[in-house]
Amino acid sequence: MQKKIEIALVPEAIDDEKRILNEGSKKLRIPVQRIQGFHIRKRSIDARGKQVLFRLRIVYFIDEPVSLPDFHSKLKDVSQAKPVIIIGAGPAGLFAAYRCLERGLKPIVIERGKKVQDRRRDLAKINREGIVNPESNYCYGEGGAGTYSDGKLYTRSNKRGDVQQVLGIFVEHGATPDIMVDARPHIGTNKLPHIIESIRERIIEFGGEVLFDCKVVDILEQFGQVEGVLTDAGERILAKHVVVATGHSARDIYELFRKKGWLLEAKPFALGVRIEHPQEIIDQAQYHCSIRPENLPPAYYSLVEQVDGRGVFSFCMCPGGIIAPCATDHEEIVVNGWSPSKRNNPHANSGTVIQINLEDVKNADADPFALLDFQREIEQRAFQLGGGNLVAPAQRMVDFVQQKVSLDLPINSYKPGTRSVDLREVLPGFVHQALRGALPIFGKKMKGYYTNEAILVGVESRTSSPVRIPRDKDSFQHPQVAGLYPCAEGAGYAGGIVSAAIDGMNCIDAIQD
Repeated sequence: MQKKIEIALVPEAIDDEKRILNEGSKKLRIPVQRIQGFHIRKRSIDARGKQVLFRLRIVYFIDEPVSLPDFHSKLKDVSQAKPVIIIGAGPAGLFAAYRCLERGLKPIVIERGKKVQDRRRDLAKINREGIVNPESNYCYGEGGAGTYSDGKLYTRSNKRGDVQQVLGIFVEHGATPDIMVDARPHIGTNKLPHIIESIRERIIEFGGEVLFDCKVVDILEQFGQVEGVLTDAGERILAKHVVVATGHSARDIYELFRKKGWLLEAKPFALGVRIEHPQEIIDQAQYHCSIRPENLPPAYYSLVEQVDGRGVFSFCMCPGGIIAPCATDHEEIVVNGWSPSKRNNPHANSGTVIQINLEDVKNADADPFALLDFQREIEQRAFQLGGGNLVAPAQRMVDFVQQKVSLDLPINSYKPGTRSVDLREVLPGFVHQALRGALPIFGKKMKGYYTNEAILVGVESRTSSPVRIPRDKDSFQHPQVAGLYPCAEGAGYAGGIVSAAIDGMNCIDAIQD
């Protein structure tokens, strides 16, 4: 017999198996000797009261042996199977390829960037010298933007597909089993490269292909049916099914669609800044203590507020994290955040953004590129005001609200450097006003948040794609081109590693022949 219940434990008891068994015995009102073992299904931190607690959802096995879920994949040799071209080796592309192995289809993954380990040299150059390689950066290359942006696996996409299967595939390839139970699962940027490599090796082992430093410059189509792709080396790779999983920053793909006269739409996205605090400020506020206990991880926060009818919200919060330069072209500033697996850096950062709607940008209802052009203009303005070499415009938090240029800036994690700037010169007026209104309110919600020890770094602009590639809701195909599957973040249908992975798998499941 199995019984699922919830128990609460103080942090120092979280690894005490005897305590967990005794708590189950008490709640279930049965002798502890009858409990043969347990399996933790979900683990979360409850910091609402004075005493911080771990809340655990646990399955207890009574009078029967423990049986754990098995997420090992059943893969097929696809070396001689029907090909499916997948453009992009981010989470959507890799998990689409993995689903091909389960379905008996041969994935041919085409990635414009480099292998995950080879990307490191280009990232080092970005951080040290402020030089962007437009084909290999924080967004382009094996694993996509997700590889070097923290590895957060929290998602609300349960209705789109099997989240546990996605997490299980990560565990199968080297992730800690904790991600299966944590309420906010996280792998860490330091561990993701090995896991991504392992998934790629499995794809190749079962007959798939993964091509690096290979850029798709055309999608071949005849009489409304996709025929394959053309690469920058002049090679024609043929297939009747092409998945476009290029991520939210591959603007050249949108240009290709425009050139071919294929439907595109402008899509709302979010824009703002990345805000960084000393981690100890966040720990003290969330855990109600002067020093964070060893059994608790660096604290997380999630904040949202309405200001003049606009939602201002935190996004992609990174405890113990680093702010990273994520531009994909020259003369633009884009920032994002990541954390290592231990989240042991001295700062905490989060995107803090508002949604940009079609009505906020002139002609967006008629021009699919209106919001993208708006996004690009702000990124280029940030670069100019930073002064070059990816130095980012920045301002202390209270100075920002009081509209004063900061006399100096706090020590922060953004390696290319920051420059004191009045962020009114960078952000659109309505974005600036909404942020100014929200930050003091956030300070009332979370003690210590509103402080000049915090720095605002501009701009956080690649929260999602400002363009959507339409597709049929049932067949997942573009309405004008049979066999063409717009996929995940770049097409406007996902927002994070797990939802992108699920969308990639769903696109493969939609293939009928």
